Amino acid sequence: MVMGISWVVIATVLAAAGGAVGVVALRSDKVGRAALICMALSFGAQLMALGWRGELRGQCPLGDLGEICLFMAWSLTFFYLVTGTTYRVSLLGVFTAPLVFLLQVISLIPGAFEKNVVSAESIDAWREAHTSLSVLSYGALALAAVAGVMFFVLNYQLKARKFGGGLVHGMPSISRLVQAMARIAVVGWLILTAGIIAGLLMPKGDFGIHLMVATITWVLYAVLLGVYFVRGLPGRQLATGLTVLFVLSLVVFAKL
Repeated sequence: MVMGISWVVIATVLAAAGGAVGVVALRSDKVGRAALICMALSFGAQLMALGWRGELRGQCPLGDLGEICLFMAWSLTFFYLVTGTTYRVSLLGVFTAPLVFLLQVISLIPGAFEKNVVSAESIDAWREAHTSLSVLSYGALALAAVAGVMFFVLNYQLKARKFGGGLVHGMPSISRLVQAMARIAVVGWLILTAGIIAGLLMPKGDFGIHLMVATITWVLYAVLLGVYFVRGLPGRQLATGLTVLFVLSLVVFAKL
């Protein structure tokens, strides 16, 4: 137990360091890769912690608040590492690291991890796929929301004509950032689609409120992204929609 918690603590400290070094780099007008390195190391520690919980449960570790927050932090970090290189990795890390840090701090609250975990005797593959894919999708949707926050910051800086400092220099262009938001959200939506399909294939008696909420979330994202790609949508409205939808969709974890 102590060794497993240690990995969570290490991952949390590294996420905090990733955000801190990113801020320092911006203030010095030097957008380096220190944030990427810290987040990559945090990702490794997250994997070790998830491996510890998965071994205890004998299945995907999503049985309590600590595991859900840790899994989501891992998912968010994963998508950051995959997409960050394309969309100015250091600056995206500055915005991503605080959310990863917060999720892992919540997982460290006493009682968040169940102490007396009973290993599963039987595993429902469809339930496992539904739960894990759904939470994985929220990592991409969270990153899309983070990109939305970046849009608001960049938009404010440009309108206020604050062109100095590393913040604006480290940002991608408005058009590129909007494309990043949309594409990352599409990835999250596709993964959520697979998760919902797996949920529908679960035994009929296993349908729960979280599947219904996930389906509503899927529909709302489909509408937002459909309007953006078919009819067009201003960047501000897309950023607002992605941010608000992600915050509202978190209700699914209340019943997970």
